[in-house]
Amino acid sequence: MASIGMPCHTHGSFHFMAKVSKVTTRMLGFGFLTPAMVAVVIFFLLPVLLTVVFAFTNMSTSTGISGGDYQLVEDRLRKLPEAGVSRASIDRLEAAGYQITETGLAALGERFSQDTADELRREHFGETYTARRQLERVLRKMDDPIRKTRDRKAAAELFAVSIVNKRFDTEAEFHAALKSMGIDPADHAALTAFAYTGWTWTKDNFKLLFELPSTLRFATNTAFYVLCTLAFNILFGLFLAISTFYLPSRLANSFRAVWFLPRILPPVLYVLMWNWFTWDNGFIATVTGWFGVPPQNWMMQTTTRAWTVIVLINGFVGASLGMILFSSAIKAIPASMLYASEVDGANRWQQVCHIILPQLRWPILFMTAYQTLSLLTSFEYILLATDGGPGRATEVWALAAYHTALNNYGGNLQYGLGAAYALVLVIIGIIASVLYLRLFNFRELLVKPRIEQ
Repeated sequence: MASIGMPCHTHGSFHFMAKVSKVTTRMLGFGFLTPAMVAVVIFFLLPVLLTVVFAFTNMSTSTGISGGDYQLVEDRLRKLPEAGVSRASIDRLEAAGYQITETGLAALGERFSQDTADELRREHFGETYTARRQLERVLRKMDDPIRKTRDRKAAAELFAVSIVNKRFDTEAEFHAALKSMGIDPADHAALTAFAYTGWTWTKDNFKLLFELPSTLRFATNTAFYVLCTLAFNILFGLFLAISTFYLPSRLANSFRAVWFLPRILPPVLYVLMWNWFTWDNGFIATVTGWFGVPPQNWMMQTTTRAWTVIVLINGFVGASLGMILFSSAIKAIPASMLYASEVDGANRWQQVCHIILPQLRWPILFMTAYQTLSLLTSFEYILLATDGGPGRATEVWALAAYHTALNNYGGNLQYGLGAAYALVLVIIGIIASVLYLRLFNFRELLVKPRIEQ
């Protein structure tokens, strides 16, 4: 009976060990995946989440990113009617000025001179002044005057009863100041919203995108840039891969190394070479000058030339990657298929059309999808070459987002509006990815070979 029970015990032990091994393998797999998942969250998901958050705010350099205070600026008072503030409250805010009060006199005696404060109390207590300059004149003509201009200005501010041009750290302080001015409580909410200098949640960024006349131009430029550069990347990459395939191995490798230089060169150095080639004192201008052609900027002279150079700059970078991928895919084609086609009398063109190109279906689809998403969000070569010129004629959507959020000509960087630009690109990229997955049936690429099924 003991001998009969041994196999059952042994089988149970093996089953238990198999389960332990499977659990250990899974835990080990999760351990290896954890750093990758953390990197994905930090470098991919978190930036997208922050873009979404910023897109629904009015953050800018004027509002800051950490909140703000409350201030009614004198130059903006004329816009109060648009904010829904009553005329009576506006008149009260504009009419407020300076008044000699006990509070101001106490501060004057503490900071400057008690004799000056006493004299001002005896001769001018209760008087009001509509402008600070009037009160400064009084302080200068006293028996014990305040002599320095800077001190007179500081002393006059001690008697200010206006809240215009004053900063209040909290909403409660601002409401208390409005109440002390006798402002109608019905206008407090509108004035608070108007005076707040920090950022707020808003959907106006997307409304502004549809209203700006430049939006359509940026979208059209982006579509033209992506389509032209994508076509150049794929077609020229295929040409390089196929042409080098039929060259001797050593010559082909040297040729590929030369064409791979645009991708491995730093973008600044690469674009600098193009500038030397196309500027009015560059290579083309020098050569054409030998034939009497006046010096001219062959990159920025016209919009057509600018787009031509941009497509070539980006096209050579993308085509070099396509060349490497397509060359690897061509080398994976069984040599027996090419030998058999030669036996059947096929020439090089027939081999390309009927053997090589059909075998490159998946690499071409991958490069198309990858390059589309890459070109949608790339702008560094355009920034370095033309900076969107001439006249913003080559400004693409991604470059507009950069200029709006990080390099605005006006100086006020609009983080929220720039994030809205970027969020539109994120949405377009997701839609394009889904369309590529369905249109090109990428699942078929992941199916096990029939021999393994």
